[in-house]
Amino acid sequence: MMKNIFSLSLLILCFSCTRVIQLKLDDAPDQLDMEGNITGKDTVQQIVLRRNVAFAATNDYPPVTGADISVADDAGNLYVFSETQPGTYGSTAFAGKAGATYTLKVRVDGQDYSAASTMPSRVRLDSLTEQNRPLNRHQDGRDQKVITVHYQDPPGIQNQYRFIEWVNGIQVKSVFTYDDQLTDGRLVSFDLLEQDLDIYPGDTVTVEMQCIDRQMYTYWFALESQQANNFNGAVAPANPPTNISPATLGYFSAHTTQTLTMIVK
Repeated sequence: MMKNIFSLSLLILCFSCTRVIQLKLDDAPDQLDMEGNITGKDTVQQIVLRRNVAFAATNDYPPVTGADISVADDAGNLYVFSETQPGTYGSTAFAGKAGATYTLKVRVDGQDYSAASTMPSRVRLDSLTEQNRPLNRHQDGRDQKVITVHYQDPPGIQNQYRFIEWVNGIQVKSVFTYDDQLTDGRLVSFDLLEQDLDIYPGDTVTVEMQCIDRQMYTYWFALESQQANNFNGAVAPANPPTNISPATLGYFSAHTTQTLTMIVK
């Protein structure tokens, strides 16, 4: 098992050194909400379009149909996305490549949108380990667990990471981001301190690690910061800094992806 080489105080310092992002509160309904992902897997890539609803309304986001969507890379390849179900658009299967910049073009309801994202190089997710979560215990005496991810950050390269966690097939709501501002070139052990799903021995935990570009790190870090301030309520009506132009809700991300699964002991 890899030794956890960074203390909680260092992790706190990492966050304290990160630029504070001011979020604009926005309760505007009927705004386009775009979720676009190009991954390093050889698969059908997807773009999802929805309409936002007022913050006070139910979480029912109508799909946006009839859009024209394409993605081009800087090598001259063009991928046309077709609607596979209402609001969901898929490409033919292809794998995104590290170092390539992907440009998204969307035309919907007479409005053109664009976004660009560069896929970073893949950093290997070495392993997952578990440890008891301090001060958290089930009423039957079982200790709650926290999952730790371990990886070697490459030296001399700016890297940003996003982690997604599932517990027994249910995705944890917590957003996890990390960069190498203080850990460049080091062996990193990072605790996924989620807030909404308790983890106990016997649970199955899956973690996805994404290597993301700086714009996407800013986006996810803003959501993570917002979530930390308002976790117990509904999603706050704040717009993180999108890479879509003209500005709307959502993001377009070209990133690597890899997953590991463990049975908690």
